[in-house]
Amino acid sequence: MKSEYRAARTRAKIHGTAERPRLTVHFSNLNITAQIIDDDKKTTLAYATTVGTKMTGTRTEKAAQIGTEIAKKAKAKKVSKVVFDRGAKLYAGRMHALAEAARKEGLEF
Repeated sequence: MKSEYRAARTRAKIHGTAERPRLTVHFSNLNITAQIIDDDKKTTLAYATTVGTKMTGTRTEKAAQIGTEIAKKAKAKKVSKVVFDRGAKLYAGRMHALAEAARKEGLEF
């Protein structure tokens, strides 16, 4: 219940535009998904996931790999600045690893 309130509070303040789209992250028990979304046009600009891939390592290491991959795809679409949408998750652990890897590749939050 608290996580639903946290997600609603976070998303109420965040809106992706063409100049600064939203980077949203979802963690399931097995997989990690990251998307860059333009909320004005309601389109996904870039997408990276561990589903169907043969990534190895811990979930934190996989999160870092997804952060690197999403940043490279964002650069290919000429996106350099994003708004980070962590949803209901706290900014720690896997979320932190993904964000730092994306920053190292050149994404600005």
